[in-house]
Amino acid sequence: MEWADELAARVSGPQVVNDSKTPSGTVHVGSLRGPVILDVITRALRAAGHETTLLYGVDDLDAMDAQALLTPDAIERSMGVPLAHIPDQLADGHASYARHHAQVFIDLFADLGVKPDRYYWMSDIYPTGAMDGFIRTALERAHVVRDLYRRVSNVQHPDTWHPVLAICETCGRVGTTIVTKWDGERVFYECRAELVTWARGCGASGWISPFGGRAKLPWNLEWAAQWSLFGVTIEPCGKDLATAGGSRDRSEAIAREVFEREPPINVPYEFLNVGGKKMSTSKGRGTAAHRIVEVLPPEPLRTLMIRSRPNSAIDFEPEGTDAVPRLFDEFDRLGAATAGREVKGELPPGFASIFRYALREPDADLDAEAAAFRPAFSHLAFLLQVPGADVPALMATEKGSALTAHEAAILDERLAAARVWLDDYAPDRARMRVQDTLPDAVGNLDAEQRAFLATLAEDATARSGDDWQAAIFETATSGGLPAGRAFAALYAAFLGRPNGPRAGMLLASLDRAFVIARLREAAGGGTLAA
Repeated sequence: MEWADELAARVSGPQVVNDSKTPSGTVHVGSLRGPVILDVITRALRAAGHETTLLYGVDDLDAMDAQALLTPDAIERSMGVPLAHIPDQLADGHASYARHHAQVFIDLFADLGVKPDRYYWMSDIYPTGAMDGFIRTALERAHVVRDLYRRVSNVQHPDTWHPVLAICETCGRVGTTIVTKWDGERVFYECRAELVTWARGCGASGWISPFGGRAKLPWNLEWAAQWSLFGVTIEPCGKDLATAGGSRDRSEAIAREVFEREPPINVPYEFLNVGGKKMSTSKGRGTAAHRIVEVLPPEPLRTLMIRSRPNSAIDFEPEGTDAVPRLFDEFDRLGAATAGREVKGELPPGFASIFRYALREPDADLDAEAAAFRPAFSHLAFLLQVPGADVPALMATEKGSALTAHEAAILDERLAAARVWLDDYAPDRARMRVQDTLPDAVGNLDAEQRAFLATLAEDATARSGDDWQAAIFETATSGGLPAGRAFAALYAAFLGRPNGPRAGMLLASLDRAFVIARLREAAGGGTLAA
């Protein structure tokens, strides 16, 4: 995480950090990377003593161009219309299609620890006249805009093209209009039937004032205007916008040559790919952000977003894999290492900073959070499948003392996530249950494995999961049995399968008398009482 602290160290004075989103449909989980990165930057700036304002905007006057997300009856009337002017198709109380999809996304921020100081909606800003000065400047310097489009991106606009999009007074579309004249107060626009392939204009034309919300700037100019309007000093963006000659380059040139201000610092970030594929809001592809938070609470989710540098791609496949449990384990390892406990495996550089920035609250007590007891996610998922398991009591036994109120809240959060994971995401191998009777798989155990089970049964005192795990290894080693075969024998005896959760946790979660009886029965000693 040194990149965020390095950024904070090289700037001076008050900072304004900004991001915005076009709400063209259900927002996928990858879109959360931007807000989390902005939040990390904001936290680093404030920790370095910089007065910092975090903004988040919604570009909801952009045209609807995602036909796949509309119901068939809405396609003809809505394509090309500003997103803010399209009714909410779910009729659940939002004022528009844009307000629905943007608000569902924004509602995730607070629990994720992302707390902008201000939200803004471009459909609210244009009617106030706040954008009028930028519209006038763009129109008066249209020749400069046309030239820089050619120089920066090799985009050729005719000499009659003017950089403003009128909202058609007849059909209400903004994506099908082109402005060809400007007289100093009014523009002449045409709503052309064939201007774009994804919407059909109505053919109307006429002179209108472009001010007060009756027109908007094309997105590259609008982006540059936002930087001036809000005084933005830092604005990261996705790598698709930061390619050479792309949107960021155009907007930075517009900022300098048209609006005469230096553009903000850019921190380009890579995509979060789900199953190796880039997700798309406009095409409706990807795991919805509001669904993923049901299985990934804030801290594991933030870990996913920030464990790599922003310019590193993230590949995440939650369905049918162990990706979700591994994220919990990774966050827990970072916390354990930050607390000074020994952990297995290599730790990433700056692991304590990753843990700190992964925490939900920026002012959280780092030492207390690192020391907090966090039960293993995979074990909780297993315990949910053990009939009658008293999970809070078992976790207190694992910890060795009563859970604090904060630790009990962590447990509740993880149990809720584990239930969703088991229902919707977990691979079949994670769905298991302790067999009521001796499984048939025990018939495949050899004499050494049976002897191991018998010896373990004779030493089956009440233990924590860690103590059971140590006893399993010690018993296997003393009997000359490889650890892998010892664990296979245990899984066969209790689950009827060759694999399962951490064996020590498994035995600790079960009634001691049942464990002893099952070990003896599997060893060939009958169903003796403990």
